Amino acid sequence: MKYFMLGFLAAAILVSGGFFLYQHRGETGEGGVTGEARYHCPMHPTYTSDHPGDCSICGMKLVPIRDAAGDSGGEAAGEAGKGPAPAGYATVSIPDDRVQMMGITLAEARTLDLTPTIRTSGIVTYDETRIHRVHAKFDGYIEELFVDYTGAYVRKGQPLFSVYSPELYATQNEYLLALRAREQMPGLEPGAPGTPTMDLLAAARQRLRLWDIGAEQIDALERTRMPVRALTLVAPVSGTVIAKTAQQGARVVAGASLYEIVDLGRVWVQADIYERDLPRVRPGQSATLTLPFLPGEIWRGRVTFIDPTVDGATRTVRARLEFSNPGGRLKPEMHADVLVGGMRASGIGVPDSAVVSTGARDIVFVARGEGVFEPREVRLGVSWGPWVEIVEGLSEGERVAAGANFLLDSESRLKAALADAGGHGHGP
Repeated sequence: MKYFMLGFLAAAILVSGGFFLYQHRGETGEGGVTGEARYHCPMHPTYTSDHPGDCSICGMKLVPIRDAAGDSGGEAAGEAGKGPAPAGYATVSIPDDRVQMMGITLAEARTLDLTPTIRTSGIVTYDETRIHRVHAKFDGYIEELFVDYTGAYVRKGQPLFSVYSPELYATQNEYLLALRAREQMPGLEPGAPGTPTMDLLAAARQRLRLWDIGAEQIDALERTRMPVRALTLVAPVSGTVIAKTAQQGARVVAGASLYEIVDLGRVWVQADIYERDLPRVRPGQSATLTLPFLPGEIWRGRVTFIDPTVDGATRTVRARLEFSNPGGRLKPEMHADVLVGGMRASGIGVPDSAVVSTGARDIVFVARGEGVFEPREVRLGVSWGPWVEIVEGLSEGERVAAGANFLLDSESRLKAALADAGGHGHGP
């Protein structure tokens, strides 16, 4: 019985001592901090100690861990800033002598004039509104070809080819017969009493005009009173021949396209705009164009049209830009560099290197002083050059880390993960 009582008392003492140690584990440096300062390695937060020293992993000097009110990474950390730290992140503390060594630089959020420009590439194409096609409106045979190669420049009214058509030849004779009948019988003047209601001379003349026979050729027919075997068709506009199917001696049929002529005094440029940039592009905006092999030369134009559909392969939208082309120096199918001017505004901007994008959100690390960096979720606006607009989450004058953010991001995520897991530290 005596030994039983002694064993019972020993067990009770051990249980009480264990409970006491559990309640005051913070004072021994083995758990969370309650009053005593603890130390950890800035590069290995899992290595902690209850007294100063060096990290046995990397040899760095241990630094004090702030108490829960200033370093929990949760609600308390957000009280000094814009709210709670983003989920999965925690405030980190880095000694001042290590900030420079790690390559961390600071930048101030400030109000800037936002004149974002969109840089993209484009391809020069024809202005489709300036393409003209020369068609045969009757059957016949080409007797002589005056413009006989693609790429030739023609002026309005310049002869293209002469064509013999039995139907056209017969219509000329009809016109001459109607003309002679009117001259021999003056009473057949239009509108005279007893004359037919149809003016045969006017009808024959109109038929020739509908076949693209010019007024000068019809006047010559009246003067010579001889039908012409092969009538000449002329260019309807000035421009460059970009396609030709007409051949010397070839037979042509009604409706066949024999020439395509385009005026290159104005051209289109088809540029690809990414989806994210679409809100900043609208018809009427100014645009500039440069060519890689002509440095210093700039063409100025404007946006005239934006396609209503997105290319599923490239996730871009085709925008049409219009440029004047005096001298024809911009040639179709040329590749060009394009800048589309953005809408002028103002906003708070930071260097784009200060933003850590995770895909689901955007994070910046706000410098709170004394080596403390607080993660902050922000909402981005437009970007221009090396700057990006902060629409929400940051105030003017606040300083953010603009270099070595990947180190801060890793440190913050690791610290938050350890805090969630409730991990214990290590001894010295």
